[in-house]
Amino acid sequence: MNKIRKGDDVVVIAGKDKGRRGTIIKVLGGKVLVQNINMVKKHQKPNPQQGVGGGIIEKEMPIDISNVMVFNPATDKGDRVSFKTLEDGRKVRVFRSNGEVVDA
Repeated sequence: MNKIRKGDDVVVIAGKDKGRRGTIIKVLGGKVLVQNINMVKKHQKPNPQQGVGGGIIEKEMPIDISNVMVFNPATDKGDRVSFKTLEDGRKVRVFRSNGEVVDA
């Protein structure tokens, strides 16, 4: 089970976008796509069959999962995440700093 999931708010802790916040779009093994983070300009060929025009487009590129931390709204910082089993048997993610549940 992964500690970072699609839809999580994260803070970038390393690289050119250090300190910026975004939402996870997709998890790709050891990398994640974060909305409006690690933007690059890509030269794209036109593809008339798919109706795609050519030109220079801006898109997000994957960033290593080790370079992001889940955002904790209580502390207003990035936080580490661990797992805990509740009394009813559910396994949930909790913040390490204050023990609050990440996903209700």
